[in-house]
Amino acid sequence: MGVNDTMKALFCGLAAAAAFSVLTIPALAQDVEAQVQSCAACHGQNGVPADPKTTPIIWGQTEYYIVTQLRSYKTGERQNPVMEAIAKSIKIEDMRPIARYFAGKTWPENPAKNASATEPNGMAVCKFCHQQKFEGALPGPRLAGLSYEYLSAQMRAFADGQRTNNEDMPKVMKDISERDREAMAHYLAGL
Repeated sequence: MGVNDTMKALFCGLAAAAAFSVLTIPALAQDVEAQVQSCAACHGQNGVPADPKTTPIIWGQTEYYIVTQLRSYKTGERQNPVMEAIAKSIKIEDMRPIARYFAGKTWPENPAKNASATEPNGMAVCKFCHQQKFEGALPGPRLAGLSYEYLSAQMRAFADGQRTNNEDMPKVMKDISERDREAMAHYLAGL
């Protein structure tokens, strides 16, 4: 991670932590918007992250996936200093309403849309969880339209055993060559 990436992560973390530290309202329907305001510091006001290379799109992401990731950050199964601090400040009962809020938003238009017509090697296995168009459903998140850099980093983290909050993904990614993972990340980013 370069100095600029570190500074962006630190800024996002401080902004989000400051906003979450003053929020003590339970996530009732009318209160969810107040609770999620700090998410925009990193994930964007309009669903486009401040730094899509390191921060995923959460607008329009599956509810199940958002809840699962928040719980993984809260328990330390998934590691990111910013998200761990935020998730630890969220009550378990507030996670689903927050996830539902973001899942109900429209996925932002992809400015890098340019997928090739031919899927790269290895994509068939991904469709079991991520669906035919990689737009996500139980149990897999949407992958279509996430940035190449973010996708590549997550695939590498699964393959290298650095990310272990999913039992299947490390096995799947280890079986796919680095070259094929890179091609997959480029393809998915262009959808």
